[in-house]
Amino acid sequence: MSFWETTLLGGIAGFTIYIGLLPFGRMRILGDRKRVALAMFAVGILAFLFVDVLAHAFEIVEDSVTAFHDDEGSLGSAIGLTALLGVGFAIGSGALASFEARLRGRAGAPPPIAGGAVAVATPGQEANLESARVDAAHARALRTGMTIAAAIGVHNFAEGLAIGVSANTGEIGLATVLIIGFAAHNATEGFGILGPLGGERASWRWLLLAGLVAGGPVLLGSMIGYSVDSEPLELAFLAVAGGAIIYVIGQVWNAIRRFGHRELGLWLLAAGFMAGVVTDLIVAYSGG
Repeated sequence: MSFWETTLLGGIAGFTIYIGLLPFGRMRILGDRKRVALAMFAVGILAFLFVDVLAHAFEIVEDSVTAFHDDEGSLGSAIGLTALLGVGFAIGSGALASFEARLRGRAGAPPPIAGGAVAVATPGQEANLESARVDAAHARALRTGMTIAAAIGVHNFAEGLAIGVSANTGEIGLATVLIIGFAAHNATEGFGILGPLGGERASWRWLLLAGLVAGGPVLLGSMIGYSVDSEPLELAFLAVAGGAIIYVIGQVWNAIRRFGHRELGLWLLAAGFMAGVVTDLIVAYSGG
């Protein structure tokens, strides 16, 4: 499989995310139950991605420890990869937290009513304050959705690396299976981005950008993986992806719990997790 064939197929695998993103992103999800259901289904998908990411990361670290035990590798390599896993995870969670805090700081709070806190607001001022609150909620929802897209993008970069490495080493069957499996998997990840939006309707521009942020890294990873076979690079991105995903899960959970419907949410979380499992089994079935 040539470099350009790998790049094309990697792009297809990544941009299937638009299958779930574009149609549903323009719909208004009304009512708390529907909002909770979609958001928690998204959390379930993210939970599966977290498990999947760390399983691959642990495999790389454990292989280095086993190699040292069998006198086929060095202690420094094992320690270095273990440290890389921990540092990458911390960067994935901490960097996103700092980035979002900075965005909130830039947005700022609506200005106080003229005359101080005890002043009585006029109907016009109340309307302006309510409009500001609505705009702030809309901005928060879109910001959280884009943060999820970024977390998924980091995870998808590692998937792209796997595609590129397999194609470059001549394992065409494995590369093909990975492309098909990741394409099916990414089609469900659009729901993960849309979950926190709830009743907010995203613009076409926002949806296209979110899909590019989340799906584009598969294309990029395929190109790099075909050219560079680096196990530490793969581990670094897996670790960052794991940290980012666990941070996003916490953010969505905190945002959605005020709507209630706890039992419904947990059932949908399980459904989302199984959706990730089922799509991933496409790869496992064919030996990928």
